[in-house]
Amino acid sequence: MILDRRTILRTGAAAAAAGALPFGSARAQPGNAVRIGVLTDMSGPYRDINGPVTVACARLAVQEFGPRDFEVDVLVADHQNRPDVALNIARQWYDRDGVDMVLSLAASSVALAVAELTREKNKVAIATSTATSDLTGRACTPNTLHWVYDTYMLAKSTGGASVRAGGDTWFFITADYAFGHALERDTASFVRAAGGRVLGGVRTPFPGTTDFSSFLIQAQASGAKVIGLANAGTDTINCIKQAAEFGITRRGIRLASLLMFLPDVHALGLQTAQGLICTESFYWDLNDRTRAFAQRARALAGQVPIGMSQAGDYSATLHYLKAVASLGVRAARASGAETVARMKAMPTDDDAFGQGTIRPDGRKLHPAYLFEVKRPEESRGIFDYYKLLQTTPPEEAFRPLDEGNCPLVRS
Repeated sequence: MILDRRTILRTGAAAAAAGALPFGSARAQPGNAVRIGVLTDMSGPYRDINGPVTVACARLAVQEFGPRDFEVDVLVADHQNRPDVALNIARQWYDRDGVDMVLSLAASSVALAVAELTREKNKVAIATSTATSDLTGRACTPNTLHWVYDTYMLAKSTGGASVRAGGDTWFFITADYAFGHALERDTASFVRAAGGRVLGGVRTPFPGTTDFSSFLIQAQASGAKVIGLANAGTDTINCIKQAAEFGITRRGIRLASLLMFLPDVHALGLQTAQGLICTESFYWDLNDRTRAFAQRARALAGQVPIGMSQAGDYSATLHYLKAVASLGVRAARASGAETVARMKAMPTDDDAFGQGTIRPDGRKLHPAYLFEVKRPEESRGIFDYYKLLQTTPPEEAFRPLDEGNCPLVRS
């Protein structure tokens, strides 16, 4: 099923099939139903790490939640990585279409804007494909949760490992918006704390940059041992491909892909991506539970790689529905803040991430995994792309609670 910006997917909790309705014509919401809005990138640079697979994973959670005494509607829209578009959609969903929870969000600028609107409307927002650690810091709200990963986790794991391996001078190529700025900031802090130096950086227009050649030449000319890619999606893919074309890594310069997903590796191919390191909080081949989840997700989404953000959509949707069942539909719909409080009070457990918890600042906790991309001859089959280098436990993977300056924690 191909979904575009004008598509709504309505899914009953007890039914596997879904029907499409035009965007903006959602039916009146019955009293025994909750509505989830998947607000994500369906057509832009983050499509492959969100897109239709994100929708499929959210649908899977609804289906596996099983028949209850309430129904679940799932609406879908493409925000085009523009905060203004996202706000217009979210406001319409909240004010007219009765949406109770917004999921995914993707671009950090989108997530920060929607989080404030969600607080104002007393709904629920769960960011599963958003990086900025500000969501659980200065911009935290009682209505927002942050799943999967953030810039602090990525910087500590990938950035820290690169410095320990000898990469003590850095140059950043950064997507010029909230996500890129936060990822560069957090990584630079870890580099300096480890005794390294940042020699320079350049910010690339987002979205819309496809030719990174001049930026890569600047990075090479800086003399830095590591080029830190503070970007994601097709921007990361294009940077890595063009760096390979210029032979940058053959000159001894390392690429640090600070946010790279399994679908990115799939798009690059092992011949190009081999040897890169990255941090993820989900990989399909970690254990029996992750393998079982990935198999079920691909049954809906097709034979595609399932990335950590998409696994997060499944995990977050399932936990939200558990909280709704615990509170009751009427109470859950009446107060998003109360629903989020119930989600924080309940331990998390699902096949994608296993057991976990949610902190008072809204940070979902689980391990972080540092991977190295396999050489082509090491891969045993489709999507067998990673070697596990190290595991950071949940309590160490994310920024300490007392360092985030979240107003909820200070109070």
